[in-house]
Amino acid sequence: MTLSFYLPKWLKYSISIAFTTFITLSGIYAQQAKSSSEINLYSSRHYDTDKRLYSDFENKTGIKIRRIEDKADALINRITAEGDNSPADILITVDAGRLWAADQLGLFQPTHSKLLNSVIPRNLRHPDGHWFGFSTRARVIFYDKKRIGDPPRSYLALADTKYKGLVCTRSSSNIYMLSLMSNIIERLGEEAAKDWAAGVWNNRARYPEGGDTDQLRGIASGQCGIAIANTYYFARALRKKVRNLSGKTNNIGIIFPNQNSTGTHINISGAGILTKSPNRANAIKFLEYLASKKAQTYFAAGNDEYPVLKGAAPNTNIVKLGAFKSDNLDLTIYGKNQALAQRLYDEVGYR
Repeated sequence: MTLSFYLPKWLKYSISIAFTTFITLSGIYAQQAKSSSEINLYSSRHYDTDKRLYSDFENKTGIKIRRIEDKADALINRITAEGDNSPADILITVDAGRLWAADQLGLFQPTHSKLLNSVIPRNLRHPDGHWFGFSTRARVIFYDKKRIGDPPRSYLALADTKYKGLVCTRSSSNIYMLSLMSNIIERLGEEAAKDWAAGVWNNRARYPEGGDTDQLRGIASGQCGIAIANTYYFARALRKKVRNLSGKTNNIGIIFPNQNSTGTHINISGAGILTKSPNRANAIKFLEYLASKKAQTYFAAGNDEYPVLKGAAPNTNIVKLGAFKSDNLDLTIYGKNQALAQRLYDEVGYR
């Protein structure tokens, strides 16, 4: 396969696997997968609430769900390797930028559903129905209440020199950071976005390390004064035991940025029907089920996210974080600007 488009660093590992053996096995599985009462789900989700999500669908429809769970990049790699023999009907993963990259590999087909188009906001779905967002998360600013008396209230303010030596983030090649940068490029322009990246890098408290939970732990330990992280990482620490974070959240404040302008940057957990889906009709039923009120509760609660369906209430720990205005930018932009986002980070030395 020749890939003529940009693939981000997180997806640049070998898509070339031992095709002959793998595809032979996949072909056998694909024949088994063609059933009027099954769907084959490839998912990077692995939450307890998903068991109720799947069992509820099976009980309602009589359609059995066969699951393969792995990290998102591994699943994308696998589907690509399986090719025409793939048994997969649906891919569920996180971040619109990652869904866009999978779509660039030709993995998704259009899904025409009046129900999905009517209940899922336009900016949270692909314009041709290649993928749909079923829950959202916000990427926000957290800060040490004892150290930071005047926290940044916008993403742009993170580059203010008064926060020098205080800011912690993930690596610039992380998909969440790429999507945030893609948003800033779209909202402020390329030059302003580059200046922003340079300013945030110069304000770093340490070199990027770990995931979002590690940025929050950095505040709890005093190593970071300010951090960027998705809302669900903090909500999770309110709900259950998270090592070196739970019990230390009272001193961590939260800011939903850009409330006086464009609104807070959001992203999605989403899904799409795969090009070679052997059970397409059943797959459409499952996506439509995910947009139901009951399923939205299960889907969003599994990762402490926000449901996309109007009238479906988020869980109590998410409600505790407060209400906010979200950015309504078309999420396909996160993919379209992804290569430029990485280039700008690289140009200012942002690791």
